[in-house]
Amino acid sequence: MADDATTTSPAYPLLPSRKPTAAQYARCASNPRDELRSFRACLRWLCVDHSTRARSAASWAAFLLLGVAAPLSLRLAASAPPRPFDAQVQTSLTLAALLASACLGRLLGRAGGMRRLLYLDSLRRDSDDVQAGYAAQLDRSFRVLACFVLPCSLADAAYEAYYWYARSSFRSPWWAAACCAVDVASWVYRAALFFMVCVLFRIICYLQILRMVGFAREFGRFADVAAVLVHHRRIREQLRKISHRYRKFIVCSLVLVSATQFAALLATTRPHATVDLATAGELALTSLSLVAGLLVCLHSAAKITHKTQAITSVAAAWHADATVHAFDNDQENPDPTLPAVVGYLAPANAYRLAAGDESGSDDDFDSRSESSLDDSKYVPFQANNICFQKRQALVTYFENNRAGITVYGFVVDRAWLHALFMIEFSLVMWLLGKTVGIS
Repeated sequence: MADDATTTSPAYPLLPSRKPTAAQYARCASNPRDELRSFRACLRWLCVDHSTRARSAASWAAFLLLGVAAPLSLRLAASAPPRPFDAQVQTSLTLAALLASACLGRLLGRAGGMRRLLYLDSLRRDSDDVQAGYAAQLDRSFRVLACFVLPCSLADAAYEAYYWYARSSFRSPWWAAACCAVDVASWVYRAALFFMVCVLFRIICYLQILRMVGFAREFGRFADVAAVLVHHRRIREQLRKISHRYRKFIVCSLVLVSATQFAALLATTRPHATVDLATAGELALTSLSLVAGLLVCLHSAAKITHKTQAITSVAAAWHADATVHAFDNDQENPDPTLPAVVGYLAPANAYRLAAGDESGSDDDFDSRSESSLDDSKYVPFQANNICFQKRQALVTYFENNRAGITVYGFVVDRAWLHALFMIEFSLVMWLLGKTVGIS
């Protein structure tokens, strides 16, 4: 009978294929529950799509048109108004947009799409609070992006309108309006592309922050040290992947922003340089935008690093609390006010029974002698001792395996940021001492 049932039943695979098809990760653009519809719309408006080779070629063509050809052709026009610091502005913006576009294409290619880049596929294993918080952060991310891009765009539009209408030699105002619109579109495109990558990094770090906060909040509920260890290793592995994906962008952004700021400082402090709002306004706006994007990345990296490293103090407090209360509770009549540390509780006389304390009356000595062969009284001490060793090993593991965002082995924390600030400040003071004589 069993053989007949086996031969007549259809042959279905017991396990799914390891390599999922692209259709399993495809999302309908009209699906109202699609979490990434806003991201896809934003990437389409920015002309950034590296899903196929044809779309990647179109994205690079749009970058060459808006990021290189448009500002270069406007500056080469005979009637373009002179700008003393325009070379630094256009070079820094173009290099920042080139870095962001190359990094975004590389991230999407290595991760296998936007959903995997933002860890939406692995979000199903997290708690409801983490999922709700991450969904809210995804909705809020474009407001954060708008808070950076919109004020800078309005300020640059006002600046470009002043230059193209007040200082240009165009006889027709329509040509001036067209040149102003192209110049503003080119500036907004490059700035928004750089901010987009910074905001994506901020969202990914925020997911890990939500996980660490939930992990620390529910730390005392874990009944097994192995469960804590598995959870921590999963977060540590994801932080390692994030560090490897974004380390080149962070380093290149840091070098680029530092170099452009030093070049701007040299240009503004040279002899007979005219520095006012009309001449250096766009330079200050561009510098502010690049520094703000870099600070978003560094702040997000330092925040998740300290949230992750703070779990060591939580584990030490949990270990101390479990050790102290392990002998203050009775297994037969437990105190409900004490923390429920499953598997770590032992009776108050566990150490005394195990050590063979001889104090007391003769009746107590006789009663202990009669039951000296009963091994059940030694089990609480052994169990508690094993649990103590497990907790101590976990705390030692946390102390020697500090997770966080790393850049080629250097952990991005407050100490690293302080050292970076002092290096930058020293270079600025040295440069000012060579130019304007500040010592």
